[in-house]
Amino acid sequence: MTSGTSGYDCDVLVIGGGIVGLSTAYALTRAVPGTRVTVLEKERVPAGHQTGRNSGVIHSGVYYRPGSLKARFAVEGAAEMVEFCAEHGIAHAVTGKLIVATERDELPRLHALVQRGRENGIPVRELGPAQIGEYEPYVRGLAAIHVGTTGVADYVAVARQLAASSGADIRYGAEVVQVDRRPDRGVAVRTAAGDVVRGRVLVNCAGLHCDRVARLAGDDPGMRIVPFRGEYFELARPELVRGLVYPVPDPAFPFLGVHLTRGIDKTVHVGPNAVPALAREGYDWSTVRPRELGETLAWPGSWRIARRHWRYGAGELRRSVSRAAFTSAVRRLLPAVTADDLVPAPAGVRAQAVLRDGTLVDDFLIREAPRTVHVLNAPSPAATASLPIGREVARRALAALGRGPGT
Repeated sequence: MTSGTSGYDCDVLVIGGGIVGLSTAYALTRAVPGTRVTVLEKERVPAGHQTGRNSGVIHSGVYYRPGSLKARFAVEGAAEMVEFCAEHGIAHAVTGKLIVATERDELPRLHALVQRGRENGIPVRELGPAQIGEYEPYVRGLAAIHVGTTGVADYVAVARQLAASSGADIRYGAEVVQVDRRPDRGVAVRTAAGDVVRGRVLVNCAGLHCDRVARLAGDDPGMRIVPFRGEYFELARPELVRGLVYPVPDPAFPFLGVHLTRGIDKTVHVGPNAVPALAREGYDWSTVRPRELGETLAWPGSWRIARRHWRYGAGELRRSVSRAAFTSAVRRLLPAVTADDLVPAPAGVRAQAVLRDGTLVDDFLIREAPRTVHVLNAPSPAATASLPIGREVARRALAALGRGPGT
C-alpha cells in the first residue's frame, strides 16, 4: 500500500461516521466549498455507537470548567443544535432541567454549579424544596437549580442530516485496518474489505477506537480509551417525570450520575450508571473481547483508576448487578419509583480517554500530527457540541491541507 503523489480519492479522509465525524465533514465542505471529503464508517449505518446510544440530552454547559473546550462548545453547540434541528425539521424540545441536592453535603457543590453556570453565561434559577414541586411534582430534594436551556434531540436524525448536507462521499461497512502516512505526500488507508482510499489529510474521529487508529497512523496518543458502559432503564410510569432531573455530580468524575430523561418520544429513561465494559463495544456483561480487555488491563492508567476510585466503582458495580440497588439510587430523587417501574433499555458505552497516570481526561482532547488531526476524547457533551467541534477539527484539517475560508 502506498500513498503516492497522484490519484488522491479525496482532500480530507475522515475515519468515523458518528456525529463528530459527520459534523467535521459538514464543516469542511461549508468552510471551503469544493473540498473533497470521504468518510469511512465501519458500521452499516451512521451513529451506531456513542451518538445513537446516549440519553439524547442537549446539554447547557453548566457543569464544565469555564474556558474549557467543553464549556465553550457546549454553550455554543446547544443553541446551534436547536437551530439546526428547527431548520431541518428534526425532533427536539427545550425542556429545561433540574439538578437536585438530596443530601446536605451536596449543597456546597450545588452552589458551585450555580457559580459555574453564571461564569459560563447560562441562566440558572435556584430553588427551595417547595419550588422543586412546581417543576417536578414527584421529585424530592433539599434544594435544586433549574437550567432552562437544556433539552433533548434525536441525534441519530441529526447525524443523518449532517451526512446528507455535507456532500461527502460516505462509505459504510468500511473498517480501517491499516494506515500508511507519508508527511510529504498524504495518507492511504486499507479497509477490512481490501479497499485502499487515499487522501491528503487524515481526520481520526473513530470514537471508541480512536487511540487504535492513532497508533495505526504511527502516533503515540499518550492515552488509551477505557470503555465504560452506561446501563439504562425505561420508566414504566413516565407520568412521574415531566422533563429532565439530575443529581448533583461528583466533581472527581466526568460522569453525571443516574438521571431521569423524558425523551423526544415521551418515554422516560433512567440512567446511566458507569461500569467497566469488557470490550470496546461491550453493551452487556456477556460481550467480552479478550484482546481489547487485555489492552485495557495492560494500560497503567486503568490500575491507577481502580486503586484511586475503588469505592466509587464498587457502588456502580453493585447498581449494575442489583435492581434493588439501582432503584434505591433513583428513589433519592424520585421516591415513588419501585423496582417494577424500571424496564431494561439498551445500554451505551462511553469512550473515556485515560492518561498513563490514571487521570480521566475531562475536556475534549484534539491533537495534531503531520497531515493528521486526532479527536481523542469526545464523550458527553460531544453530541451537543458537535457543530462547533466539527468546525474546530475542520479548521485544523484545512490548515494541514494549506487551505482555509477564502483561499
